Amino acid sequence: MQQHSTGYIIGFSAAICVVCALFVAGSAVSLKERQERNALIDKQTNVLAVAGLIADGQKLSSEEVEQIFSESIQARVIDMATGDENASIASDSFDQRRAAKDPAMSTPAPSNRSKVLRIPNQGLIYEVRKDGRLDAVIIPIEGMGLWSILYGYIALAPDATTIRGITYYEQKETAGLGGEVENPSWKAKWVGRRAFDERGNVKIEVKKGIAGPPDLDPYRVDGLAGATLTSRGVTNMLRFWLGDDGFGPYLAKLRDSQAAQGG
Repeated sequence: MQQHSTGYIIGFSAAICVVCALFVAGSAVSLKERQERNALIDKQTNVLAVAGLIADGQKLSSEEVEQIFSESIQARVIDMATGDENASIASDSFDQRRAAKDPAMSTPAPSNRSKVLRIPNQGLIYEVRKDGRLDAVIIPIEGMGLWSILYGYIALAPDATTIRGITYYEQKETAGLGGEVENPSWKAKWVGRRAFDERGNVKIEVKKGIAGPPDLDPYRVDGLAGATLTSRGVTNMLRFWLGDDGFGPYLAKLRDSQAAQGG
């Protein structure tokens, strides 16, 4: 059997590594556009689902998702501190999660139970429009559960108080326990609950045990069985992002605007 020198073996291995690296890099570059489009479609699908415009888990083509989204959803970039729209930033290219990680585009968050570290200076919200009128507003939420940061959306009616829906699109909680945040039956329990009390204070919470119906127990939702810390994490993140340090200024202005219009 022919024996190869150590130098030959090292050189051959290095050549294989270089070829493989070039192949992987080339694949990543060639697939980047497709990956970005898939990520966009996934985001749009989740927004449509929490808005109630498509059924939870409904399978649609990318073209169908894009069409429904363009017909019904209007994305806006708002100033987190004032709640005013920032029309100088294009909503279709703004990445709120990326902005939150950039010191030039965010500020340190005050100490909070949701373990949010930084708050983006600008936020991305979605307005659901029907016949030219505001039908719902959707805001992104995130925060620590038991094992992971959960990312999702909550939809509110035009009164900026009544909850239309909630969804989580990224989380690593325990399957069958905290992972039940993605269970359609649990998400359905949020519909009709109220996020704020009459004074505009964030009141919604996930309780330990079973909550009453929305008309009798409007500010509480059933806890996740065996997942106390994840349930608490959901409460913490909602109180943070609906509060003054999150989208509270925007929601307060929306409530005042709707009240002035008699909506």
